[in-house]
Amino acid sequence: MEWRKYYMDLMLVPLGLVIILAYHVWLWHKIRTQPFTTIFGIDAYGQHLWIPAMMKDIEKTNILVVQSLRYLIMGSTLMATKSVLICAGLGAVITSTYSVKNAINDSVFGAHGEYVVALKYATLLATFSLSFLCHTLSIRFLNQMSILICTPQDVKSMVTPEYLTELLERATTLNIVGNRLFYSALSLILWIFGPVLTFLASMAMVLILYNLDFVAGNAKSRVEDAIQNDI
Repeated sequence: MEWRKYYMDLMLVPLGLVIILAYHVWLWHKIRTQPFTTIFGIDAYGQHLWIPAMMKDIEKTNILVVQSLRYLIMGSTLMATKSVLICAGLGAVITSTYSVKNAINDSVFGAHGEYVVALKYATLLATFSLSFLCHTLSIRFLNQMSILICTPQDVKSMVTPEYLTELLERATTLNIVGNRLFYSALSLILWIFGPVLTFLASMAMVLILYNLDFVAGNAKSRVEDAIQNDI
């Protein structure tokens, strides 16, 4: 390999992925230390309240519970289907001999060798496959919860609100991880057109996710005040 051909791919693509990874590590730290500054912390608090409230009078709320879980399952199913379809499309492109690939390779920055092209598609396939795996596991936990939450409750019942809350947390966590893998793969798709676009897309994605993941200061204050009033 010649450095002048590969240096942009070796520098910009890993740097963009490191920025995305560093942002999510920092986000995880904020969720653990200051949960009510993020939407994930607020959602987790709401889930801890929602499940006991639904189980308290399940005969009246069972339809609401099943519909709510069905919407979550539909969302995970949609994302899993998208991941599989994109993997199938990438597989078709890899095995294709269509001449447009040569035109693309001649018009972008970065390396154009067969090894780099194979690495690009292998990375995309692995990322979308992991996203599909996370979403299917999320569906598994949601299906399990949709059955257990409607079981009869008695003193000796092993289906407790704490257990169901743990199932819901696992399902939502896997759903979030699958979504973030899918978003990261979208920026990697631009690697086909060169490493510069991948790096710019990674930076733009971090900025967009930051505005979506964190709540404003006044919203945080209202949530904390509501929690203190409940206590």
